[in-house]
Amino acid sequence: MQISRFLFHDLMQWKRSKDRKPLILNGVRQCGKTWLLKEFGDKEFKSHLYFNFEKDARLASFFGDNLDPKNIIQRLEAFTATKIVPDKTLLIFDEIQTCPRALTSLKYFCEDAPEYMIAAAGSLLGLSLTKKTSFPVGKVKILDLRPCSFKEFLNAVEPMLNEFIENVPLEPIPEAFSDKLANYLREYLAFGGMPEPLSTWIETHDVEKTDDKLDIVLRTYESDFSKHIPISDTPKLFGIWNSIPAQFARENKRFFYSEVREGARAREFEDALQWLLNASMVHKVQMVNHPELPLLAYVDRKIFKLYLADVGVLRRLAALPSGPILNSQDVFSEFNGRLVENYVVEQLQSMRISPICYWTSETGRAEVDFLIQDSERIVPIEVKSGTNVKAKSLHVYREKYKPEVSVRTSMQNLRLDAGLLNVPLYLMGEFPRLMELAKERVRA
Repeated sequence: MQISRFLFHDLMQWKRSKDRKPLILNGVRQCGKTWLLKEFGDKEFKSHLYFNFEKDARLASFFGDNLDPKNIIQRLEAFTATKIVPDKTLLIFDEIQTCPRALTSLKYFCEDAPEYMIAAAGSLLGLSLTKKTSFPVGKVKILDLRPCSFKEFLNAVEPMLNEFIENVPLEPIPEAFSDKLANYLREYLAFGGMPEPLSTWIETHDVEKTDDKLDIVLRTYESDFSKHIPISDTPKLFGIWNSIPAQFARENKRFFYSEVREGARAREFEDALQWLLNASMVHKVQMVNHPELPLLAYVDRKIFKLYLADVGVLRRLAALPSGPILNSQDVFSEFNGRLVENYVVEQLQSMRISPICYWTSETGRAEVDFLIQDSERIVPIEVKSGTNVKAKSLHVYREKYKPEVSVRTSMQNLRLDAGLLNVPLYLMGEFPRLMELAKERVRA
């Protein structure tokens, strides 16, 4: 089965926009960009034409010295023997980062031929963002597609339950629902949100088949390492990538280059790390000592943690079997709760919450897992992987900074107690709405 993506709504808004620019759909490889654009073309257009610049190198010849949109359209029509009708035909340019001239042409489509509907995608498009000579800055609409969120998974397997939690008030939910949601969360933590592995699990409930699909994702990523970076940098990139589970396993989850190679320094590996960041394979969460607005003005750029784009990929990279996650009643203590932290980062990102940082006291004795900012204040978020919710660090933070609302996400039920909002891990997709309800109640 194919899992419906909530980003489809954003594609519809783009189509209807009066000042529409060419669209670029960015995201990590295997997260479903191609399927989503083709589905969009099938459902919302009279026709669509698909061009993959990585698979068919001949396409690059259509974007030579002459980037006039009419010239390009004529060539594409002749190549496909199909009439391209403005506003009726969706042109899909896949893996566009492999053809810089095609990427540059989007500027001219924006300026001279906005009536043509072009949606481009690229698994490694983030690498092109640093190449100012070819990227059409300000001339495109960029959307980011991430692995399926837990809400998208829940909507696929039990839409009525998903609809129910979209409307839960700020009070404990019945045990019958919380038990069911906890079981679905176990499945999501085990297999993650990559569409093909997740669809395989939903269809078959076969662990081996699903893990095989996750392994294909891992091999695809590692193939990209060798294919797209200089040979001299390949060992560095593999070193960072393979060190992530071990770095997660330490009590101090801060990323250390010395864990990649003994005696290693940041300047030796910074380029390799930036490649992973640009390719959307990892996300960096930086440390702040002073939680003030704007958060990015107070980050220590030398101190950070790394999280993977997908919790299922993290589990396979760590060679952690799925059985303990699927079957244990205390599943959320497995891998020291690191899978759960990765999960929380993913869900915050799926809601476009940015930046995400973490706080450490000046003495280093207290640490809050995540800090985010809304339009008014800093919000601390403490992650607990089970029902044991003692949080000394969050207590220290609250005593010192007096946040209006603090958040603890755990397996305890939904409630608000003296400004502390406990959000069950399976309700993280409702976080923005629950935060607004909490602020209203605190201010009442």
